[in-house]
Amino acid sequence: MAIIKTTDLTKNFGNFTALDGVNLEVDRGEIYGFIGPNGAGKSTTIRILLGILKASKGQASIFGKDAWKDAVEIHKRIAYVPGDVNLWPNLTGGEVIDLFMKLRGTYDEKRRNEFIERFNLDPSKKSRTYSKGNRQKVALIAAFASEADLFILDEPTSGLDPLMERVFQESVTDAKLQGKSVLLSSHILSEVEKLCDKVAIIRQGKIIETGTLSEMRHLTRTSLLVETRQPLPSLEGINGVHDIERKDNALQFQVDADTLENVIKHISQFGVIRLESSPPTLEDLFMSHYVGKEATTDSKAGRRV
Repeated sequence: MAIIKTTDLTKNFGNFTALDGVNLEVDRGEIYGFIGPNGAGKSTTIRILLGILKASKGQASIFGKDAWKDAVEIHKRIAYVPGDVNLWPNLTGGEVIDLFMKLRGTYDEKRRNEFIERFNLDPSKKSRTYSKGNRQKVALIAAFASEADLFILDEPTSGLDPLMERVFQESVTDAKLQGKSVLLSSHILSEVEKLCDKVAIIRQGKIIETGTLSEMRHLTRTSLLVETRQPLPSLEGINGVHDIERKDNALQFQVDADTLENVIKHISQFGVIRLESSPPTLEDLFMSHYVGKEATTDSKAGRRV
């Protein structure tokens, strides 16, 4: 059974459609990346899953329960960290962590103290004195120290320094090893690429691609750097080859995945002495799906891009 499942999830605000038939499925022990530009529908989807918003159409369930009707029961088993954490200013960080943990119904002091140490937080300070990064730490510690079965993380590393981002990544990996599930919405594509088993890209309220990174890499181009014994004639006009650039005695260019084999056969005739291949990154996938299409749309509309 899927831990999170949405079917044709739609949310309208008046005449504006924020979500348009969103389908997601997160399994047990899976880290699921949810990426898209600001305003694409990520936070709206998460608010529906949390039972804060009611869907206009479609279904959303967590642990097999309705996200809206059974929100109280669901919240006993989930931990949520937003991208901008607000705390009670007169409580210390430690008091806030204790409050969150007790509200969830579990309190493991040893685990709490371990995460306070890992995230290098001073729990004795008043929350009003904390920086944005330290406020994020409080929420992350309260989440990871709990016995939650599902972590819903919406831009959770906002304000964290690189060292703490690494601690966060280790904590997410540990949760996965314990059989926990994670829905991670993040703008840090390298973080998503490093952590996630599957990724969904959302644009203008629609899921435009979903799957494992290996499944999605057919959607973009591979970068090749080639040096040959015999002079390599121009590759202009060869199907699937783009962005050709000469670098000393080598050629660098992009190749569409479905034409890669034919391009390799062509250049091998000239005696390959160096061939460097760079697989597409998640950022490549995102840029090709969002920025490229947005630029095309804007160009057709006559806007400058």
